[in-house]
Amino acid sequence: MRFEIRGDNVRTARILSQAAFLLLFSFLFLQTESTGQDELGYPVKVFLDFDPLILLTSLLASHKLTAAFLLSGVTVLVTVVLGRVFCGWVCPLGTLNNMMGVLRRRNYRSRGLAWRRAKYLLLIFLVGAALFSVQLAGLVDPLSFLIRSLSVGVYPALNHALVSTFNAIYDANPPGLVQVSEWIYAQVKDPLLAFRQPYYRQGIVMTSLFLLVLGLNLAERRFWCRNLCPLGALLGLLSRYALLKRSVSEGCTECGKCATVCPGAADPDSPENWAITECYNCWNCDDICPQNAVRFGFTGKKSGTAVDLGRRRVLAAGAAGAMTVPVLRAEPALGHENRNPMLIRPPGSLPEREFLERCVRCGECMKVCITNGIQPTLLEAGLEGLWSPLLVPTLGYCEYRCTLCGQVCPTGAIRRLSVEEKAKTRIGTAMVDRNRCLPWAHSRPCIVCEEVCPTPEKAIWLETVEVENQKGARVSVQRPRVNLELCIGCGICEAKCPVEDRPAIYVTSIGESRRKENTLLW
Repeated sequence: MRFEIRGDNVRTARILSQAAFLLLFSFLFLQTESTGQDELGYPVKVFLDFDPLILLTSLLASHKLTAAFLLSGVTVLVTVVLGRVFCGWVCPLGTLNNMMGVLRRRNYRSRGLAWRRAKYLLLIFLVGAALFSVQLAGLVDPLSFLIRSLSVGVYPALNHALVSTFNAIYDANPPGLVQVSEWIYAQVKDPLLAFRQPYYRQGIVMTSLFLLVLGLNLAERRFWCRNLCPLGALLGLLSRYALLKRSVSEGCTECGKCATVCPGAADPDSPENWAITECYNCWNCDDICPQNAVRFGFTGKKSGTAVDLGRRRVLAAGAAGAMTVPVLRAEPALGHENRNPMLIRPPGSLPEREFLERCVRCGECMKVCITNGIQPTLLEAGLEGLWSPLLVPTLGYCEYRCTLCGQVCPTGAIRRLSVEEKAKTRIGTAMVDRNRCLPWAHSRPCIVCEEVCPTPEKAIWLETVEVENQKGARVSVQRPRVNLELCIGCGICEAKCPVEDRPAIYVTSIGESRRKENTLLW
């Protein structure tokens, strides 16, 4: 007995599914932001919870399993039953690529098998690295890549463009247009615009990479999905023996029309070359077939061919992944005695080695940071820590009663803390630069750092002394000092210091709770 599915209305259903998931992703992305309370309702990390690539590499790298990632079993189960439908029906980056591909009017023909192999070799490389505790999947995982690109690059740029446009109209004050502009602004302010304009280091880089991925669709439609996506490669391997099969009857005239609409370039017009692992189960081939020869149904009969990677390529990709470990770990930035003192991780971060094994660089912690202080690293944590989060107090401090970064972390690299735990967690220690501090260096009164210190018992205390100024007059000043036992390294003193260019008080990672050996003195 055979149950068949016809493609007459499937294309419409698929488009509606893609639109629904893209809208859901966009809604959750916009919801991943502080609302003035220390609680998030619907963060976009739920998409990462369904990502089996993040589950696999995190489990191999850290040997820890986050409960939320069990949801990725749903993706695996759906793939085993229906095939690679996630890529064609759900993935928001795939949908954006599909939309961008409309600009290319030529057909869907593939550039060849060599490019198709690339994503499988990349997957093997990532698994090889993860086996030896290096987590690199987050750099190229499509969901992590999309969230990071939007959070750090695209969304801040769009926010700035919209706000600047509304401000320009308001300042120009054209008759009748201001009222319309202000009404529109009032409607979009809360649901679309950020509470304050976010700024990120490397935002241009993130935006450029995102535009590059979309731009590749002009060279070949869904170029990323076909050739580079490691999640697509994993799902392709899982779909090899999917229960839902595609079959072609003897009525096929080999006209080749199905190949012109195949988004996965699975060679549907060639029975001997048709690649089931590249099929998104979109039913486009069923829709366009003039002979009605294509069928999709549940059957035990094996169909399609597997991608032949070659034993040497597989071994080389796995070995390359393993060899990244000694190369990355030999960097001074990760040495026990050479760690960057400016590498201040968000509160609740795991010890550095375990942190890097879990962090997937999704950028959600950066997006929810109230003060915009959490930024992507470049080389502060070495190449292994590329784009992982660090606190830059000159851009924004760590709000004393905020725990949002731990709430959105999908892998537990940043633990979720209660407000009480957060208040006792040290991420660093403040140091006074006496050569720049106004009371110390210039005999001028200033107590800003002590005033803004948030700890119940002030971690910055003032020493009142009488000094002689340049004119010989005796003046009384209050010199700030730091209590090493009370300072938690939040960085608000550095952020609010009135000394320009380089604050007279600064925070380093010394004394952080997550690394007991990181002490001021040996």
